[in-house]
Amino acid sequence: MERTSAEAEATTQQAWEGFTTGDWTENIDVRDFIQKNYTPYLGDAEFLSGATEKTLRVWDTLEKDYLSVERERRVYDVDTKIPADVDAFPAGYISDDDNVIVGLQTDVPLKRAMMPNGGWRMVETAIKEAGKEPDPQVKDIFTKYRKTHNDAVFDIYTPNIRAARSSHIVTGLPDAYGRGRIIGDYRRVALYGIDKLIADKQQDKDAVKDQPFSENWARYREEHSEQIKALKKLKNMAAAYGFDISGPAKTAQEAVQWTYFGYLASVKSQDGAAMSFGRLSAFFDVYFERDLAAGRITEQDAQEMIDALVLKLRIVRFLRTIDYDQIFSGDPYWATWSDGGFGDDGRTLVTKTSFRLLQTLRNLGPAPEPNITIFWSENLPEGYKAFCAAISIETSSIQYESDEQIRCHWGDDAAIACCVSPMRVGKQMQFFGARVNAAKGLLYAMNGGRDEMSGKQIVNGFEPITGDGPLDFNEVWSKYEDMLDWVTGTYVEALNIIHYSHDKYAYEAVEMALHDSDIVRTMGCGIAGLSIVADSLSAIKYAKVTPVRDETGLIVDYKTEGDFPTYGNDDDRADEIAATVVHTIMSKIKSIPLYRDAVATQSVLTITSNVVYGKATGSFPSGHKAGTPFAPGANPENGLDSHGMVASMLSVGKLDYNDALDGISLTNTITPSGLGRNKDEQVSNLVGILDAGFVPEDADL
Repeated sequence: MERTSAEAEATTQQAWEGFTTGDWTENIDVRDFIQKNYTPYLGDAEFLSGATEKTLRVWDTLEKDYLSVERERRVYDVDTKIPADVDAFPAGYISDDDNVIVGLQTDVPLKRAMMPNGGWRMVETAIKEAGKEPDPQVKDIFTKYRKTHNDAVFDIYTPNIRAARSSHIVTGLPDAYGRGRIIGDYRRVALYGIDKLIADKQQDKDAVKDQPFSENWARYREEHSEQIKALKKLKNMAAAYGFDISGPAKTAQEAVQWTYFGYLASVKSQDGAAMSFGRLSAFFDVYFERDLAAGRITEQDAQEMIDALVLKLRIVRFLRTIDYDQIFSGDPYWATWSDGGFGDDGRTLVTKTSFRLLQTLRNLGPAPEPNITIFWSENLPEGYKAFCAAISIETSSIQYESDEQIRCHWGDDAAIACCVSPMRVGKQMQFFGARVNAAKGLLYAMNGGRDEMSGKQIVNGFEPITGDGPLDFNEVWSKYEDMLDWVTGTYVEALNIIHYSHDKYAYEAVEMALHDSDIVRTMGCGIAGLSIVADSLSAIKYAKVTPVRDETGLIVDYKTEGDFPTYGNDDDRADEIAATVVHTIMSKIKSIPLYRDAVATQSVLTITSNVVYGKATGSFPSGHKAGTPFAPGANPENGLDSHGMVASMLSVGKLDYNDALDGISLTNTITPSGLGRNKDEQVSNLVGILDAGFVPEDADL
C-alpha cells in the first residue's frame, strides 16, 4: 500500500526525532547527517560487552550445521534453477534464534546462487565443480536467448588482448564475473527510506527528459529506470522478511537492519571481485547513542546488533570456479568495512561503535571478513590505537591505511573498496581492472616480445637484446619503456571493452541506485611485480648481469655478479627506480582515452594473486627464479629486505601516491613475541610502528 505524503512526512519526522537538522534533511547527504550528529569517543575499551547467549547459539549452529560441511565440500550447496536477483529467493534464516539482524543471500545459509549475466561458462564450470549439473532450461536461456557480459567482451576483444590474456602478462580481468569495487551508500536506505530514494531518482531521470537524443542521454534515462526497478525489488525483498523499508529507520536496530538490506541486495545480484560495505560506524553510532540515552537499548543490545551484522557479513558467498579461487588465493569477497580517521573539521571519526566492530573479533573469533580497515593517524585517540593494536596481535584480522592520504585526496567520508582502493561513498565508483604483470613486461622487453616461459612470439615489432655481453641499463630501460607502451595500451583497451560490456549486460542497478546520479568514475588499473622490476633494473645498473640463452636465443636466465641495492631497505638508489617505474606506467595509462571519461588511477597491489603471477613468469636479473611467487603488492622482494619493517615502510613511502591513487599495499608479518616481552609492551610497540609508518608528508623528521 502506498503511503500518502502526509503519512510519509509524519513517519520521517518520527524517525528523525532528536537529530540535529542540516542540509541532510533537504537533500540526500549522509555525510552531513553524520557530521551534525555523531559523538567522537576518546575513551578506552572498558565499556564493551561480550557476546550474548543468543549470538553464541546462532554462531554455534552456523559452525556445526553449515561451515563444517562447507569446509569438507568446498561448496556447501548451489541453487541451479534460480538466477540470482535482489528478490529472487524467499526469506532465509540460520536458526530460530536468528532474529536480531536478518537476511541471507539465498534461502539457506551458504547456499550459493548463480549469476549468469556475467557469463555462462564460469557459472556452468562452477556448478559442475560443486558436484552438480546445471539446469538445462537455464542454460538454454543464457546461451541462446540472453547475451551475457562475457559473450560481449569476447566478441569485441582484439588479437592483442587475447594474446596478452593467454600469456598471463594481463591476468585476472573481470570479463567473466562481476567487476565489483562499487560501494553503494547503504546508509541511505536507513536514513531516508526507499520511497524517498525512488522519488529522487525519478526526479533526476526526468530532469533530462527534454534533451535531444544522444547515446549518453538514452543511457542516463535507461540506467535510472533500472535503478528505480532495483529499489522496488529491494523493498520487496525486505517485505519478505517482514519489514517495511518505505520510510526511514526509527530505531538503532532498524538502522542496522535497513542498511544491511541495502548491502544484501547488492550481494544477491552481483558477484563482484570486491563487494565492500563502506563506512558505517559513525552512522550507526548516532542511532545507538540516541537509543541508549532514551533507555530503549543497553550496551549489550548494541553489541549484539553489531555481532549479528558481522556474522551475516562473514557468510556472504559467491559461486566461483576453482581457477578463480587460485587467482585470489581462496574465496575472498572483501566486504571491507572502513573505520577510524578524522573529519575535515579535525574531530576524530572514532566512535563507540568503532570499538564494537573490533570487539566482534573477540566475540565471534578471528575472520578475514568483513575486511576491517582502519584509517590510521598518529593523532587517533590513544585508547583506540591501543585497542586496534591489541586486536591485531590477538587476531591478525585488521589492515591499516593512511588517513591523511585518503582524506586529503578523497574526503572524510571515503571508504575502501577491496583492499586499498579509496572512493567517496555514494559519489564515486571504480571500473576495476585487475593488473598487468609489469615484471613480465621487463622480460618481454629484453626478449623482443617473446614469452620467456613458452617461447611464443606474443608481441610483434620489437627487437630483442642481442649479444652475450653484460646488459646495458640505458638500453634495457629504453626497450622497457617501449614495451610498456604496448602493454599498457593493450591492457587499457581490454578494460574499456570490459566496462562497456558490463554496463550493457550486467549493470549494478541496486548499487548505483544508492549513488548520486552524477558521479566520478575511476579506472582502477594496477601493476604486479614492482619489487622484481626495481631490483632487476638495479642489478643491471649497479652490478654485472649477463643473459643466459636457450638454443633458440631466448633469454631464460641471468648471471648476476657483484652487489646491488635492493628496494625495501630505505636505499634511495633502488627506491627511486621503483618510484620511476610506477610513475612511468601511470603516465602511459593517463595518455589513453578511457571509457565514460573515467579518471585513470593505479594500484600497487597483489595481496592474493602474487602466487599465480609468479607461476607464469620466468627468471630475473635480481635472482628471482622462474615459477616462484612474487612478493605481494609493493613489498620488497622475498628475503631481500634486510633492514627491518620500518625501512620497508619508508621505501614504500617514497612511491608517489599521486601515481597510485588506487592504493599501495605493504604486507608485513610480525610475531607477537617480536614486539615485546608482555602484552602491554607489544601493544605499545605496534602502535609506535604504525605511527612511524604513517607519518604525515609534511612532518619534521
